[in-house]
Amino acid sequence: MGLQKEPSNYERQLVALGRTLQALREEQTVDGLIKIALDYLQTEFNYALVWIGQYDRVEHQLAGKGGILPGNVDAAFLRQRQSLNPGDLLEQVVIQQRPIGVPDLREEPRAGEWRKAAQKFGVQGTIIFPIRHKDQCFGVVILGALLWGTSPHVDEKARLSMILGALADALYQIEVEVQRKQAKRPEEPLFSLLAKLRSLSSLKKRLEAVIDETHRFIAPDRTNIYWYERERRYFWRRIGNRTSGLAEAQSDLGIPVQEVSGFYQALTADQLVCIGEARSSLKSDITGRLMQQIDARSLIAAPILFQGELRGFLTVEGNEARIWTEEEKNYVRSAAHLVALTAPLEEMEETVQQIKQDQALTAEVTHALYSEDDWRNTLKRCAEQICNRLQVERFLVLLYDKDQKKFEICFQHHPSNRRPLAGFLENLNPVDWQMLERSAEAVGIENLDEDLKLLAWRQAFLDLEVRSLLVCSSSIGKPIEGMLVVGHEATRSWNRTDRDLLRVVSQQVGLLLHQFQLQRQTDQLQKTYQAVQWGFTTMQQASQLETLERSTLQHIAQLLQAPLATLITWEPGRSTAQVPVAIVGKPSFGIAHDLPIPVYTDDLIQWALQADGLLPLSIDDVTPETRQWLNGVDLGQLLVLTLRTAPEHEPTGIVILGDRRDRFWTESQLTAFGTLMSHLAWCRRYLLLSETLLTQKQTLEQLNWYKLRRIEELYRILGVGVRRLNELSHQKDATSSMRYQQILRHLGNTLTALTPVLKYERWQFHSEYETIPLASLLKRALERVDSLIKQRQLWSQVHNDASLSIGGDIPKIEFVLYEMLSAACTRSQVGGRLDIWCRQMDTRWLEISITDNGVIEQRLVEEMAAGKTIDLLAPSTLNQPPGLHLAICQAVMQRLGGEFGLYKLEDERVLSRLIIPIATTVPSNQSSRGDGMSTFF
Repeated sequence: MGLQKEPSNYERQLVALGRTLQALREEQTVDGLIKIALDYLQTEFNYALVWIGQYDRVEHQLAGKGGILPGNVDAAFLRQRQSLNPGDLLEQVVIQQRPIGVPDLREEPRAGEWRKAAQKFGVQGTIIFPIRHKDQCFGVVILGALLWGTSPHVDEKARLSMILGALADALYQIEVEVQRKQAKRPEEPLFSLLAKLRSLSSLKKRLEAVIDETHRFIAPDRTNIYWYERERRYFWRRIGNRTSGLAEAQSDLGIPVQEVSGFYQALTADQLVCIGEARSSLKSDITGRLMQQIDARSLIAAPILFQGELRGFLTVEGNEARIWTEEEKNYVRSAAHLVALTAPLEEMEETVQQIKQDQALTAEVTHALYSEDDWRNTLKRCAEQICNRLQVERFLVLLYDKDQKKFEICFQHHPSNRRPLAGFLENLNPVDWQMLERSAEAVGIENLDEDLKLLAWRQAFLDLEVRSLLVCSSSIGKPIEGMLVVGHEATRSWNRTDRDLLRVVSQQVGLLLHQFQLQRQTDQLQKTYQAVQWGFTTMQQASQLETLERSTLQHIAQLLQAPLATLITWEPGRSTAQVPVAIVGKPSFGIAHDLPIPVYTDDLIQWALQADGLLPLSIDDVTPETRQWLNGVDLGQLLVLTLRTAPEHEPTGIVILGDRRDRFWTESQLTAFGTLMSHLAWCRRYLLLSETLLTQKQTLEQLNWYKLRRIEELYRILGVGVRRLNELSHQKDATSSMRYQQILRHLGNTLTALTPVLKYERWQFHSEYETIPLASLLKRALERVDSLIKQRQLWSQVHNDASLSIGGDIPKIEFVLYEMLSAACTRSQVGGRLDIWCRQMDTRWLEISITDNGVIEQRLVEEMAAGKTIDLLAPSTLNQPPGLHLAICQAVMQRLGGEFGLYKLEDERVLSRLIIPIATTVPSNQSSRGDGMSTFF
């Protein structure tokens, strides 16, 4: 066997490192760990200064644990405690937990006491290492040399890192074990307390057991349980460990909730209230009042809550300031939970009895709701029972109005000596709305003066001296339709039984409200439908534009209960509008009818034309220019709508509704308004088009008739003239030549007479004033019908008792007279009689009457008397000759200012009556006609 090789320096270092790490793992004391580390650093590293300081986190100091100095002198310095000051090297290492190297410790101003020691012992190059584990610093190691800038080599740094890491890990394990041994273990007394509670029969004994075990575990000055009185809203000391003196006397007086409202709100929110030496979980003012009431300087209070209802709280109290540990807080909270679980056992019998009574009450309410009685009587009985059960003064049923965004007071019950809640309740803010809509139970407000819920209703109820409310939606889990509200005039709490009872009743009342709402909506829709249907029927039956507009606006004003309904119209292309119809219910809502309204510059009209639909406006928005014609002094708001038909049609009017400032129109009213106005726009357009087309048709018919008669007359005259010319062509004497020239002149005059017709009467009538003797007019008319008279062998006679002249548009009057005579001849029997009567009515008018014994249809006489056909599409005697020609003659005479009528006398004779104007003095620029060409021929 060979000789063993001498181990190298590297192997020796590894062996020493391994032994030291093993020793650190096995050592269980802090001093032992530090001694092992110091021995290793002194043995394995060639440093003149070696020092280990343990970090005290509470005092923020380094406690010296020993080491070496050059010459092994002044060992007492190595065990001194050194405070860490801001900016020192040692504090920087502790906080940053990173090593720092110093080239010359003697010259480092931040080294503090170590600079003096370095100057004394000649220490120069120095490195300071943190002893850290899991971002927690347990101390520092200082290694210093007598040479400048000396620092560890790479292998030295590795060994130092391993040794210091192992040291820090061992120190951490020791600290954890110490904390574990020193910490209180709340689970042990809690298990013991649970075992005791199982064997105790009464609530008082259970509470005493909780007090004793809590006082033993936490060791405060006092341990108490306070109970909550809901009706009067205060806490009273129910039980506690035996105390005496002023503190107990004050505690037994009770703690009013209004004096410690923040404390009460924290308890109801299931929050632990902790007041100690450094901090408080409550505001300072509330903390001061609470500690004054309890007469303590430190406190832990845990709420006793069962099913979300506050029963009281458990406290541990100290006469001096104290820092409470997490274990103590957890124990108090857990003990309060045990009390909350055991407390209801004593009240179980009472609760069961109350539930039975509430079930009977809700069954009675259900029976009342589904009875055949009037719903108000039903709600009255329901309100009396609920108010009696909950001991409250007020019971309200609210119905949400979606149109006005308010709550309507549908029903309310209160004592006879109390004022009712008048009007509406304002809409809730979004937070309160979501709270009530999402809540699965009734929401209680104990004190309206302090609670921030239902801010929109607060003042209304405070004015009635109501201080607490219990509110529940009538449709839980669905959008809000209504609310059930009970109110009490004193501050009070609402327990779960109260909330459950109101929730059940509110759902039952909600069915009634839902039916009531549906019935109201149905009635409103029915009324709106009937109003719209009636409006449609009325508009469809209107045959005149003025009738249509007035009847429609009257109906709209009545439907929407508006004191002003007016129509502003204008013709397409015109720059001014007028007020054809205005329905004014009160004089203070009037409008100026006679003022022209500029279409293109009036802001109200332009706003309406630019709006897509209904335009609501405040009177404050209206410009002063518009207020000149929209001048009602009580006008507060307006509804403006443009009368539109198809997109390509140009609007020709707007409708304005006006009322006071606080007026509100429902959605159904606005819908009906829009629908009726749309129909009005189409009906107006239809009537305007119909009247325009009918006028054009009648004008063209009259013009066609006139031109036809004129052409017939021309044909007759030209025919006679041509015949005469043919006869004279065979004669060569001077007389024939002169006669020939006369005929040519008369033919030329006849053609000249047609010039105005060709020039001015292409598509419309043109009247000129002329005069003619009455005798000439009658003679020429009889000449035109001479052939008919002879053909029918009629006996005719003119009874002329007036020698005067006729003035006006003679050609048209002449043809009307011819048409009368022609019709009379045509309908007369062969050998009949034709009488023409002339009578001067006054200085202006002459009556020409024609009587005949002809046969005429009675319907023609009636339709001529009516002057127009009621139904243009129905068959009529005025649609074809001779009725058509007679109707045209009647219209022509109306155009000329005269009259034409057709009558049937009692002796069965037919009377054709014509009233024409008597000629006045003939102006110099107007013509006078003589006998004319017809007499010459």
